[in-house]
Amino acid sequence: MNFLKSFLKGQKPPTPNEEPPQPPEATPLDRPNPETPHFIVGDLHGALDLLEHILEQIDHVIGNLDLPDPKLVFVGDYIDKGPSSAAVLKRLHELATEFPENVTCILGNHEQMMLDFMEAPEARHARWFRNGAAQTLASFGIELPVEAEWAATSNAIAMALRGQLGDAMEDWLRALPASVRSGNLMIAHAGADPARAVSDQSPRVLLWGHPEFLTRVRTDGQWIAHGHTPQEQATCTEGRISLDTGAFSTGCLTAAVVLPDGTVEFLQTLQPRVAT
Repeated sequence: MNFLKSFLKGQKPPTPNEEPPQPPEATPLDRPNPETPHFIVGDLHGALDLLEHILEQIDHVIGNLDLPDPKLVFVGDYIDKGPSSAAVLKRLHELATEFPENVTCILGNHEQMMLDFMEAPEARHARWFRNGAAQTLASFGIELPVEAEWAATSNAIAMALRGQLGDAMEDWLRALPASVRSGNLMIAHAGADPARAVSDQSPRVLLWGHPEFLTRVRTDGQWIAHGHTPQEQATCTEGRISLDTGAFSTGCLTAAVVLPDGTVEFLQTLQPRVAT
């Protein structure tokens, strides 16, 4: 896999006759203005084929535009529902390890549910088991029994899952940030409280959402890129960049290209790739 062959090549050095770079034009204040180009990928939910497809598109854009210091951010919910959660986690872990300064994975509520389960299997198994855990466990070669047996088998399942994950993967998951910021752009899994400053957000809101996030417009000029809530179409409006287009069920995975000049474009997979 020649992922992101253009990713970190940076800018070409100027030739002797090349004119010096001009100062950038002023960017509009009502647009997201990250300090460097950002590629933000929506909820994956175990869709490895779509992940590989969107990575190819991102690499193509970076190469064509010759973008300096691009940042690649995933908004969380890498597991559950889809069939390839284990492979998705492995792929993201590899990318974040290879490009630690340029690839960031945000913690999603589904990863949090899995971590909570492993921390206290008997007390916290039901919530995760009812929200897509069966597919994640199956991707690790672990069968989820019928609901009547959940409590009795939860400790054994947690032990088996921890063994399949390995210490490095579990430590990486537990260290994932709840959000990242650049310029007036904040990226979080589920959004933010529109009445509070981005620097004063509850971790629970960032993971699980806020009842007014999708209906109340921020007034501080900050933009929030997020997943978590499936939308028919990706949108960029009223201080929100909404990226969850239900990839695991629709075949449409969305990534936003957000440039420092306020430009926002969407990349999408319109259908799953045929396996080769």
